[in-house]
Amino acid sequence: MITAKFCRLGERKRQTIISSASKALSSASTSKEVNRIHSLIITWGLDQSVFFAGKLISKYAEFKHPIASLSVFDRITFSTNVYLWNSIIRALTQNGMYAKALDLYSEMQKLKICPDTFTFPSVINACAGLIDFEMGKLVHYHVLKMGFSSDLYIANALVDMYARFNELGKAHKVFHEMPHRDLVSWNSLISGYTSNGYWEEALEMYYELRIVGIIPDSFTFSSILPACGGLIAIIEGQLLHGLIEKIGFKMDILVSNGLLSMYCKFNRLQDGRKIFDENLAKDTVTWNTMICGYSQSRYFEESIQLFLYMKENKFESDRLTMTSILRACGHLRDIDLGRSVHDYMIRGSQDFDTSESNILINMYARCGDLSASQKVFDMMNCRDSVSWNSLIGGYIQNGCFDKGIDLLKLMNMELKWDSVTHVMLLSMSTELLNISCGMQLHCDIVKMGFDSDKLVSNALVDMYANCGKIENSLKVFQIMKARDTVTWNTIITGCIRSKDHSILGLRLVGQMRSEGVMPDGATMLGILPMSSFWHGKEMHGCIYKLGFESDVAIGNALIEMYFKCGSLKNSVLVFNCMKTKDVVTWTALISAYGSNGEGERALTAFADMEALGFVPDSIIFITVIFACSHSGLVSEGLTIFDRMKKEYHIEPEMEHYACVVDLLARSGLLAEAEEFICSMPVQPDASIWGALLSSCLASGENEIAERIFERVKELDADDGGYYVLVSNVYASLGKWNRVRATRKSMRIVGLRKDIGCSWMEIQRMLHHDETYHNYCAKESIS
Repeated sequence: MITAKFCRLGERKRQTIISSASKALSSASTSKEVNRIHSLIITWGLDQSVFFAGKLISKYAEFKHPIASLSVFDRITFSTNVYLWNSIIRALTQNGMYAKALDLYSEMQKLKICPDTFTFPSVINACAGLIDFEMGKLVHYHVLKMGFSSDLYIANALVDMYARFNELGKAHKVFHEMPHRDLVSWNSLISGYTSNGYWEEALEMYYELRIVGIIPDSFTFSSILPACGGLIAIIEGQLLHGLIEKIGFKMDILVSNGLLSMYCKFNRLQDGRKIFDENLAKDTVTWNTMICGYSQSRYFEESIQLFLYMKENKFESDRLTMTSILRACGHLRDIDLGRSVHDYMIRGSQDFDTSESNILINMYARCGDLSASQKVFDMMNCRDSVSWNSLIGGYIQNGCFDKGIDLLKLMNMELKWDSVTHVMLLSMSTELLNISCGMQLHCDIVKMGFDSDKLVSNALVDMYANCGKIENSLKVFQIMKARDTVTWNTIITGCIRSKDHSILGLRLVGQMRSEGVMPDGATMLGILPMSSFWHGKEMHGCIYKLGFESDVAIGNALIEMYFKCGSLKNSVLVFNCMKTKDVVTWTALISAYGSNGEGERALTAFADMEALGFVPDSIIFITVIFACSHSGLVSEGLTIFDRMKKEYHIEPEMEHYACVVDLLARSGLLAEAEEFICSMPVQPDASIWGALLSSCLASGENEIAERIFERVKELDADDGGYYVLVSNVYASLGKWNRVRATRKSMRIVGLRKDIGCSWMEIQRMLHHDETYHNYCAKESIS
């Protein structure tokens, strides 16, 4: 009886110890507390308890100590308790030890320990973590064999596993066969579609989810937002944004980061920045997404400013952000910041992969520091074609053609030239106007099969056009199977620059639109300089339709186009409608006034520009003096010339001197003009004397003209225009022997006056004529 009483007391004490240990283990908040309780459990002799072993395994896993979990499991004398096996497999899977988890599952099979519904979710997750498709299929077979396919948690794990394997067909099949689904089921499939780039399927599943009446959660939104971004589905994205605001998930960091990324992909940086600014709980992803968004949309200054602000706020930037900033530094030629970022990456003990090294090479090359580019290249353990092309391209862009060619030879020994290499070589031929080299490259391109590459074909079109072989450009263009906007812009610009094909260039714009290729800003900038009035107005309407009216460069081109067509009114109207203006805008307006004899208004515009804080450059001074010259404002023009030197510290160039000479000579001050030329601090070239020569002819000062012509011949004997000018002087004096002698000397040295070109627009039809035949007729009569 006494023995039985002591046994009851011992059992109550044991239960109290077990209860206290269990509660202490559940409430442990640090790994140290777990270690202390574990020691007590061993002391009390409870270390072989399956219950405590399972709890210890889970608790150690919670604090990221899977080795400790494994140690607890190994201390247990052989057990067939499935709860214990489930605990250790789950602990290892949660901590990324997938291979060990699957080993234990295989051991369970060998020991004939029957898995239950709690075993499979962890095992399936381990298969997904290892991307072990064969093992995943085997586990799925075991699930089907044991009749667990209808279990919600197992089915969700299978959907997720197949999605990670990019086996979306199998994932959808498992999902479709599920008797019951919860939000996790939908999220797993939507996330799978999104992660593998199946944007449309992801949106379809989301719409189905809404149809069946399930309310999305933060994970749903963070999964579906990338699909909208990937499809550039702006309306769908905005609807999602509205629902997020309505449900109240806007402040969720995952969701707000997803919205930010989506708007960056839409290239709607203002909307993205608004979300960024309103998000109080920013993390590293938030900052990096906004910085990369700016950089990818070519807002390089904004990306750098935000990066510097990020560093002030003590957030760490990831490698993607660093490479984005390095690209921005390259585009902005900001070598100081580029070096700082490079040094920061080195201090962070980062090993540079090939991609990062390529970006560094490119950044230094763009900034003109070729020795730094070469150093990064030389230190690379593994180089690809991008590495070689980046370095070679850097040398070519900086005019070091010999070094670039040497590297091309070295590259050819290690790697085959790719399409980008050929594009660089073509660009070098274009830069050097070396048509023979370009044609040889064309042959190599055809032999190697790169002629079907759109990038290479575009470069060929550009090379031939720039080298004056527009017929060859047109041949390459015509045989191209696929053309993009760049192709059309290149051939249109090439034709317009060529006097013989200018009208064809304008016609090609219509053909471009008829083939479904929409003109872009570059197209407009290419055709506006050669547009007639009505054609220009048509292009102006097209600019509004395509949404380019806010583009400053296009606005500037419109001002120039209208005043060249004699419509000063429309030039001023375009100027007044422009919300953003730069120095070029004001230059175009002043030029418009000057070309139409409105010198006073040109001076007023220049004063208005200065009052608004714009700093004039050397070009605008040429325009202002030109305007004064065409309006007889001699003293005002000379004052502007004087201010340019003294107030703005701009050293006059030959064009400025030529404008001043023209200013004086047009007003009949020929002696003053000649005196000005003789007082120039630099040696005057033929254009300076040519300006005076033209005015002498207009004023009838033929003796001065004859004297000046001798100076012009000494400086530029290759310009036939001056010979024709003097020939006309002699003709006006009736000195026909001198006319014939001048023409004869032109023929002897093989000179011809450049072909003149006239345009007329009659009933909105362009008529084009060249004065070449008239010139030839006159020459034969003489």
